[in-house]
Order: sequence, then structure tokens, then C-alpha cells
Amino acid sequence: MSNEQKLFLKRIKYNKIIIRFIQILIILCFAFTWQFLSDKNIINSFVFSSPKKILETISLLYTNYDLISHILTTLYETIIAFALGISLGFIVAIILYEFKTLAKIVDPFLTMINSLPKVALGPIIIIWVGANMNSIIVMSILINLIISVMTIYNGFLNTDSYKIKLLKSLKANKLQILTKVVIPESYSTIISSLKINISMSLIGVIMGEFLVSKKGIGYLIIYGTQIFNLNIVMSGIIILIIISFILYEIVDKLEKKLLNEK
Repeated sequence: MSNEQKLFLKRIKYNKIIIRFIQILIILCFAFTWQFLSDKNIINSFVFSSPKKILETISLLYTNYDLISHILTTLYETIIAFALGISLGFIVAIILYEFKTLAKIVDPFLTMINSLPKVALGPIIIIWVGANMNSIIVMSILINLIISVMTIYNGFLNTDSYKIKLLKSLKANKLQILTKVVIPESYSTIISSLKINISMSLIGVIMGEFLVSKKGIGYLIIYGTQIFNLNIVMSGIIILIIISFILYEIVDKLEKKLLNEK
């Protein structure tokens, strides 16, 4: 490796460190400012809580409310909804790509369903599926599936038409064109859709837990609202932010690894 290459890689590594440092600094400044305003009674700590109270509440939830079990429940529901959503989205996108007339027929319906507030379907889902974890997973799938379908399908449509024409001229069938050109050309789009899907899955799970749940972070937030304990509500929100960040980082690392292997 030449000195120029080493210097270039060193600059990239240094830039990543600087970015991470600034991100952590922003979080710390926000937390310290929040705590300062709360201590000086500039903001109402009963309404807005404070970092100190949130840490104490998280400790209390861990000791008395089986916090780990609630976190694991939400993670389990999110992972199941994520796996099903991305799998079904990939299959439906292939069907729509292969059957262009069908795609034109369902396109406006996909748009309408995507714009429909899924929480409005909550009571119907509960009646159909039952007031249990299945309802939460179905709610999450309804939120992430349409976005996955549209993202992956648009990736297929952006495949280089000249490569498709070349394979057709060589008498390639539809399956060969799909597996040799369309899917490989859309590889980065498919992997990038994982980031969207994981965040939508978590949102769907929390919405489902708001409606019907006896365990999970969404349940804790609703419980805190019902007893008017905003410390529990804010603690649940902070935990969700942490979970969301961890899931995003995992998918981001997976994306980089898969793209490097391509």
C-alpha cells in the first residue's frame, strides 16, 4: 500500500472519529442543558422530566417492572415484523415487476393504502387477529410492507435497460433476466430498504403496543400516561431512541458488509 493510500485511509478514519465525537458532544450538551433548565426551574420538571429523573426511573423500571422483559418483547416483535415485511415486500415487488399490467392496476391502491393511517385499522385488526402479539406484528407489517414493495419495485424499474435487451437478444428467459440482471442491479436498493424497513417495523410495533399490549416499551409509555407519570413516558421514549439507534447500526453494518462482498 502506497503512502498516499495510507494517508487517504487515515483521513477517512480520522473523519469518522470527529463525526462520532461531535455526535456524542451534541447529546451531552443537550442532556446538560436539559438538566440545568430543570434544576433552575426554568422548565417544569414534572411536565418535561429531566435526565437525572429519567435515569432514576429506568433504574426503578429495571428493579420493579421487569424492564428487560419489556425490551425483549418489543425487540422480538420488531424482528419478526421486519423479517416478514422485507420477505413479503421482495416477493410482491418481483410479482409486480414481472406482471406490468398488474402493477398498473394496483399502483393507485398501494398509494392509498400507504397514505391510510394504519392506527385506524387497529380495531379491525384486533377483531380479526385477536388482542395479542399477533395483532401487533400485523400492524407493523402493514406499515413496513407497502414501503418495502415500493422501494424494491422502483429499484427493479431502474435496472439498465440495455443490459436487459442484451440478455433478450441472447434468448434469455424471464427468470434468467431477473436473477442475472434485475436483482443484482438492484442489490444496493434492496439492502438500503432494510434501513427503512427496520425503522418502520419499530414504529408499527409501538403503535400496536399502544392499542393492545400487556408488555413492551409501548405498553410502558401508555401505562405512564394513564397514571400521569411522565418520567416513565420520557424513559420509554429514551429507551426507544436507544433501541432504534442500535437496530440502525446493526443494519448499517450488515449493509456495508454485504455491499463489500458483492
